[in-house]
Amino acid sequence: MNINVKDELLKRLFEADGKPVSGQEFADEFGLSRTAIWKYIKEFEEEGYEISSIRKKGYVLIGSPDRVNAANIQKYLQTTTYGRTIDYYESCSSTQIVAHDAAQAGAPDGTLIVSEEQTAGKGRLSRPWNSTAEKGIWMSLIVRPSLMPQQAPQMTLVAAVAIVRAIENVTGIEASIKWPNDILLNGRKMTGILTELQSEPDRVKAIILGIGMNVNQDEEDFPEELKEIATSLKIEGGQQIDRAKLIAEILGFIELYTKMYEKHGFGPIKLLWEGYSNTAGKRIRAVMLNETIEGTAIGISEDGLLELRLDDGTVRGIYSADIVIKD
Repeated sequence: MNINVKDELLKRLFEADGKPVSGQEFADEFGLSRTAIWKYIKEFEEEGYEISSIRKKGYVLIGSPDRVNAANIQKYLQTTTYGRTIDYYESCSSTQIVAHDAAQAGAPDGTLIVSEEQTAGKGRLSRPWNSTAEKGIWMSLIVRPSLMPQQAPQMTLVAAVAIVRAIENVTGIEASIKWPNDILLNGRKMTGILTELQSEPDRVKAIILGIGMNVNQDEEDFPEELKEIATSLKIEGGQQIDRAKLIAEILGFIELYTKMYEKHGFGPIKLLWEGYSNTAGKRIRAVMLNETIEGTAIGISEDGLLELRLDDGTVRGIYSADIVIKD
């Protein structure tokens, strides 16, 4: 297995929990010079890490910056698989694009692509997504579940439940889910989920779960056209959030609920989803590609379709639509 030595050194500093890490012992283990280790330490300091050097004992990590790199995330991680492989970028066009390429190249189940910034972030129907640098969570998770291709769309709903549970655990804030792929706080959007599939006719090869989350943005970070419809956890909760901790929590719940889905079907996820839904019982307008209909949302079907009772009493299952809540 190829080990990124710089990442491994940072991981050891975290794991030491305030105790010195011997530069000489680390250098000997990886066949490096002490100078190479010193250069890594200087790079960490340039990235915002506070590191103390103790003579004849080693290096001690005193403080770390708000980064969503592998070491920062994995110190909180309690998963078996998800997030155990992390590809971290300071900036990329779109984590979803990077993840598709990685999945095609055979990246293992649970590989996380995460970036501090996206220059071409996208949401559903290729709509642009505003990805403020170092303020949000911009990530794509490669999962390879034991599911049939027709079961893949429900992974959006699996991820939605995982996200609201993680937000609640880390921040105490209660979010709601707007079908099919939005997480809302006080009626304003703070997270979008994009689920894309790589498959063969009879099996899923990979599902790419793209998650864009507004975390530490202030009001002025949003362009004028988004200020009335978008929000962040910091705006709603009034405090800075540890993004790496939140990512680790999200990965934990996605792993838990994916296994639940594989083992027990969609039923248990459906119950959880409906508990967090802001849609059920509301009168809505569903804008689809070829038609627009109105009715009362009942809930979701066992296939993850939004069930809408029309004014004539008939029930329609909506596979994909833009939803406007009327009341």
